[in-house]
Amino acid sequence: MGSPDFDSIKQLNVHGVEYWSARQLAPLLGYQRWEHFDATIQKAIIALQQTGQNAEDHFPASGKMVQLGSSAERELKDYALSRLACYIVAQNGNPRKPEIAAAQLYFALSTRTLEIHQLRKEQEQRLEMRLKVSESYKQLGETAQNAGVQSETFGIFIDAGYLGLHRHTLQELKEKKGIPEKEDYLDRIGAEELSAIDFKNTQTSAKIVRDEVEGLDEASQTHFFVGDQVRKAIEAIQAPMPEDMPSAASIRAMVEERRRVKKKKLSTKKSASNQEKLFE
Repeated sequence: MGSPDFDSIKQLNVHGVEYWSARQLAPLLGYQRWEHFDATIQKAIIALQQTGQNAEDHFPASGKMVQLGSSAERELKDYALSRLACYIVAQNGNPRKPEIAAAQLYFALSTRTLEIHQLRKEQEQRLEMRLKVSESYKQLGETAQNAGVQSETFGIFIDAGYLGLHRHTLQELKEKKGIPEKEDYLDRIGAEELSAIDFKNTQTSAKIVRDEVEGLDEASQTHFFVGDQVRKAIEAIQAPMPEDMPSAASIRAMVEERRRVKKKKLSTKKSASNQEKLFE
């Protein structure tokens, strides 16, 4: 007897999220009676709840009405199990069933593989946003310089934006989040906070130009104002405040590698362009 084909009964909901019908999964795990499998599901739900997670996110009920012999109907109980739910169900199943052992191995490996894939995807999104913030800060710096902000007072201008958005200076934020002095703050924060900073930067740059702002004081006031408005928007949707968002593992190495690759591509392109000119 071969291993159960768990992928063959995998389904996607209207949001494109995968799930397994508990009714279809039961026989693949060696359960012929629903009552016995439902008892295992209840144990799995308790096990998940003990980790602090919401069982409804992984064990949503999905029963349907079925026609009986007469004109009466009865609800057929079912669950739309997430991959994690399937794994926990297998962990709480009858260990004497060979199907349970196969399920434990399959869902343990596939769940871990999915977690790694999602982590890589999140890191890539964070890296893209980090590089985007670098560009918006570069543009903001040029705009501030054109408005009369001198290089020696640029730190004051930058802190004005942090005070507006975070209610803390950059130094205070590093201390609050335990980020070492020599590390770049932007390398140690998540994509959500980076996105807020990027929006603040682009809107500040545009407002300085639009309002014809001049001098350090006016530029700093504008930076603070825009940061404060972005903060109010975050507050309005009841999202965590930027200063309360946790720090993250440094992505400095990823940032430097991406910049090296970009620089190499530009250098190769420039070299090829020069070679073409020689033969013109």
